[in-house]
Amino acid sequence: MLSKKAQYSIKALVYLAKNHKRSPLLISEIAESEGLPQKFLESALLDLKRMGIVCSKKGKGGGYYLIKNPDNITFAEIIRNFDGAIALFPCATFNYYEKCEHCKDENTCGLRSIVKDIRDATVKILKTNTLADVIKREKKLSLKK
Repeated sequence: MLSKKAQYSIKALVYLAKNHKRSPLLISEIAESEGLPQKFLESALLDLKRMGIVCSKKGKGGGYYLIKNPDNITFAEIIRNFDGAIALFPCATFNYYEKCEHCKDENTCGLRSIVKDIRDATVKILKTNTLADVIKREKKLSLKK
């Protein structure tokens, strides 16, 4: 499961993407609209700013806005920055590899092999889906009502 910070960040980013023509947006507006705790959202937005995904403007008419195109912000990028490895076991990750303590031979471990397959499929989905895809899917789903 994703951390709360990753979940809140994704919800805030989707809101910013949907409202990019009205930006910058106040943290209070994002928090209220998405039902997020404002203090926690402030911290998440600062992290997103350090990641180069959003920027902020101070003063009247200030707030947060996307500096990357929603088509170029993938779920893999967001999740890795907040939660680290995507794989279920440390021995099956790309960027956060750690030798398995209980495995006699990683090269013949069936469990590791399955976990790597799960990781590969998950990463593929996370790398190919963007904030823009969320908006497209919501529009498509609302038409089915």
